[in-house]
Amino acid sequence: MDTLRTQWSEGRDTLGVWLSIPSIISAETAARVGYDYVCIDNQHGVNDYQTTVAMAQAVVLGGGTPICRVPWNEPGIIGKMLDAGIEGIIVPMVNSVAEAQAVVRAGRYAPIGARSFGPVIAGMRRSNHFDWAGDGIALIPMIETVEAISNLDDILAVPGIDAVYVGPADLSITLGLKPGNNDGEAKFDDALATIVKGCQNAGIVPGIHATAALVEKRLEQGFRMITVTSDALAMRGSLVADLETARGAKSGAAKSGAMY
Repeated sequence: MDTLRTQWSEGRDTLGVWLSIPSIISAETAARVGYDYVCIDNQHGVNDYQTTVAMAQAVVLGGGTPICRVPWNEPGIIGKMLDAGIEGIIVPMVNSVAEAQAVVRAGRYAPIGARSFGPVIAGMRRSNHFDWAGDGIALIPMIETVEAISNLDDILAVPGIDAVYVGPADLSITLGLKPGNNDGEAKFDDALATIVKGCQNAGIVPGIHATAALVEKRLEQGFRMITVTSDALAMRGSLVADLETARGAKSGAAKSGAMY
């Protein structure tokens, strides 16, 4: 199967799904839909290491590419996730060159990094894991603060970084806005444009957390790694739509049933 790095090297845009609910069933279901990556969230999601291992196995069974957002920029958990077969690591709140370098040290083997060798699960899937990891694993710091944007060019110049990932909520908060996608606000729009331009100049993939309705716009803006939806969002949207349809049928005024 193509890795994220393979797809990016061929100029392809990648669309993914976000998993916050600890369920192997939803993980396999999401993988079988055909997203380019399935991200298991260990920062704000309700997942822990053990559930992530099982969910990653379910993603692989479903033919998907398992990646993970780790809780923080900590080498122990980054290495442990990679040993479990995670193929891409998203690291929150990377605001400086030193913090970006720490991501690389934790996620790459020497001489580029300092990851300890012991791919217990990953090695079962690929007997050549040591050789594969250099080109196969994607390291993705999050750019989600004004401080990170002020250090953007230096962060993007750190060897071993493949992509950056924008967290719109935290970025908005540091810009003095309410958390969320604040399209139309000059500060927010300018920040996204700055990130994309910096990535394009550095040959780094710009990624962002989004919604299905925003995908077309984000592609036009130049983002190449875009999360389309999440398990919790999709489930709630479908539940709400079905309830509205059912209540409309009960009252004789059927609703459209469109997804939110």
